[in-house]
Amino acid sequence: MKIFRQFISFSVIGAIGTAGHFAVLIISVQILSTGPVTGSMAGFLVGAIINYLLNYHVTFKSGTRHLKSFPKFFTIAIIGLVLNISIMYIMTQWLHYLVSQAIATAIVLIWNFLCNRFWTFREEHLVKQ
Repeated sequence: MKIFRQFISFSVIGAIGTAGHFAVLIISVQILSTGPVTGSMAGFLVGAIINYLLNYHVTFKSGTRHLKSFPKFFTIAIIGLVLNISIMYIMTQWLHYLVSQAIATAIVLIWNFLCNRFWTFREEHLVKQ
C-alpha cells in the first residue's frame, strides 16, 4: 500500500529530523542554559529543514519546484511548531522536558504526514498513482 510505505519513509526520515531536533534541544538546555521551550523551538526548525529536504527527495520523490513546495511544507511546519510549543508548554508543567518532547513529536508527526501527503506533495502522488 503506497500510503503505508510513504508513512514508514516519512517516519524514518522524521526520526532523522527528530535526532537533529533533540540534539539542538539538549545542547540548548544543557550547555547554553536556555529554557526547554526555546530549545525546542530551535530544534524544531533544524528538524524541519532536515525533514523537508529528505522528504522532498525520498518519501514523495517530488518534481515540484521548491518555490511551490517549500512554502507549503513550511506552512505546515510552522503550524506544527505552534502545536509543538503548546504541547511543550503544557506538558513541561508536569513531565520532564524530554518526555514532553516525545509526546509532542508523536502528535506533530501525524499532523505533518497527513498535511504534506494531501497538500504539499499532492500533485505528485495523484499523478503517479
